[in-house]
Amino acid sequence: MKVLQISNLPHAFFHGLKDGSSIALGYMPAAVTFGFIAQTAYLSAWETIMMSIFVFAGAAQYMALSLVAAGTGALEIIFTTFFVNLRHFLMSASLNEKAESDHPLKKAGYAFGITDEIFAVTSMNKGEVSSAYIYGVFLISYISWVMFSGVGHSVGELLPSMLQQSLTFALYALFISLLVPSLKKHRKILVLAATAAVLNSLFVQIMAEGWAVILATLLSAAGVEGIEPKQPLHNKPEQKESADV
Repeated sequence: MKVLQISNLPHAFFHGLKDGSSIALGYMPAAVTFGFIAQTAYLSAWETIMMSIFVFAGAAQYMALSLVAAGTGALEIIFTTFFVNLRHFLMSASLNEKAESDHPLKKAGYAFGITDEIFAVTSMNKGEVSSAYIYGVFLISYISWVMFSGVGHSVGELLPSMLQQSLTFALYALFISLLVPSLKKHRKILVLAATAAVLNSLFVQIMAEGWAVILATLLSAAGVEGIEPKQPLHNKPEQKESADV
């Protein structure tokens, strides 16, 4: 991919808009679905749009909806969202290695907009990446997510109340659809999901549902990482011995 010239800021910004347009298109159905499910969870249109504006993290927002629907407290939702989004710290740190030197406030601005898709597009560029380019990718994706979250909520309001209530299963179907592809690729994901489900079922009997989710997630992740057998080293015996030392 062509290296961006940071000296030509308008060109870099519009280049970012162009590259981010595919993300914006991909966000449309996901955002509409989020808005619709938020409406079935009795969030107002304003609350739905504000969540997309201030959180801007699809998986975390879907998780938050399930906790809101279950009547979970705000503190548990905040902690759960934090843990779900921990990977964003790593993505931001990685992108910072490629990004041009700039004012910390400018970097903080686009760091807020680093999602999985935006990170993938911006990090694929060769060489140094300008702040203008990153903002271009971020802004068009952000506008799409926020705008279509509101559209989804509006569409949901137009449906009969009986149909709205019957379609609340969409949230659980969405989580299953996100989980299944990972299960096919990694055995560890299956063990992690099953362990978390069992632990959550036990913890929910003695604590609030939100804290049960958080504790089950942390313990299952730590446990699976601890007991998962290490990949065998494909080195010669003498090399393996020195590596173990």
